[in-house]
Amino acid sequence: MGKKIVHMGIDDTDSSKGGCTTYVLALIVEKLFEKFPGQVRFLDYPNLVRLNPNIPWKTRGNGAVALRIETSSSILERAQNLILEVVEKNSMVSEGAQPAVVFLEGSLTKEALSFGKRVLFEVVGEHEAKDLAKRLKARVYTLSGEKGVVGAMGAVCNPLTEDYTFELLAYRTPERRGTPRQVLPESVLKMDEAMRDVTFNNIDPETSRILITPRGPDPVLFGIRGETPEAVLQAACMVEVGEPIERWVIFRTNQGTDAHLAVRKKVCQLTPHTPARVLAEVRSEPKTIAGGHAWLLVGDETGCIDCMGYEPSGDLRNAVLKLKKGDVIEVYGGVRPPTNDKPITLNLEKIRVVKLAPYHSLRNPLCPICGKRAKSAGRGRGYKCSRCGWRGYGEKERIAVERELRPGFFVSSPRSQRHLTKPLCRYGKEKRGEPPRLVPKWWGLGKPTYSSW
Repeated sequence: MGKKIVHMGIDDTDSSKGGCTTYVLALIVEKLFEKFPGQVRFLDYPNLVRLNPNIPWKTRGNGAVALRIETSSSILERAQNLILEVVEKNSMVSEGAQPAVVFLEGSLTKEALSFGKRVLFEVVGEHEAKDLAKRLKARVYTLSGEKGVVGAMGAVCNPLTEDYTFELLAYRTPERRGTPRQVLPESVLKMDEAMRDVTFNNIDPETSRILITPRGPDPVLFGIRGETPEAVLQAACMVEVGEPIERWVIFRTNQGTDAHLAVRKKVCQLTPHTPARVLAEVRSEPKTIAGGHAWLLVGDETGCIDCMGYEPSGDLRNAVLKLKKGDVIEVYGGVRPPTNDKPITLNLEKIRVVKLAPYHSLRNPLCPICGKRAKSAGRGRGYKCSRCGWRGYGEKERIAVERELRPGFFVSSPRSQRHLTKPLCRYGKEKRGEPPRLVPKWWGLGKPTYSSW
């Protein structure tokens, strides 16, 4: 019997009180290897696809997952039933989760690929996702609602061919979930020092805060993000933990790629709950507001918008406060809807300084007699020299002031970056095209070991 290529997507198995969609996929991977040894060929690493991060009803990082496999028709039917069983058993339906599973056979069409991009920077409804699934003849299964259909379809329709990174996720044993994570900080600092050229966002350099461990009750113990599967596995092996690791999986993902900021817009095109990238001019001097946040007004020929660089964004906030009226910048971030007392606002993730406006300071004129800098003699009374006694009138001098900023990118500090935000260390490391060959060992039970290769 002939082989079939199948794309499978899952979303919304978790809730704010626990669960994790990547963990559900990790269980599925193990079951497929166990039940169908040698009968299911994985065409790619499991995909972790981050969608529009501004969706207000998302849980945590708004991530969906996908598997791309090749198998026979007879195996596919049994594998599908197994997958649905795992999803049903491990979803947080009682806490409000609305999981969805999508199966799509064959190649991805242009319409499918377009949808996979749109869910990164638009608000897409369940009906549109279901209509697309019907046209593509995809099979859609839902539990307790249809909220997960958009994410499941978005993951299926995004083969991650633009730019991608990898993440190794290690999971806790059930009895440890909800307790403080036992990851030795010193080992993370040592790992980061050795692997920072090929991994990213392990620690926050300003505060030395460890960033590989989440804070919620989900099953993830730690996650290592990097440029290659070999890099994330080697780094994970360097992390010392004080609790058992149940399992681990390497995902290929769009994290750290700015995939949600690919489309440049005009100010008049900005809508709430969407990412935005706007080339604009600074229209007013920035200022610090309550909480230490930086406020800025920018505009283009279609209008103006308030921008906010929040205090935890560190270097980004500091750069915003050094801008001057007339500077040309590109702003990146998420559009916050208006409230009763605040207009629509762009919450900044990064800025690119394109062109700095000339900046001058005004200084009192020099004394024409002795050359000393004159002082004001009072409003409307000209100037006076404290050295020789000269009094008279003159024009203030315009003195060019060297700017503290330079053209280039300024990104929020790692501790406040979104999953999709591309850190400065990734510029120049972008990858394109088909997925790489799978390494011999990309998942396992217990603590990951590099020597197993």
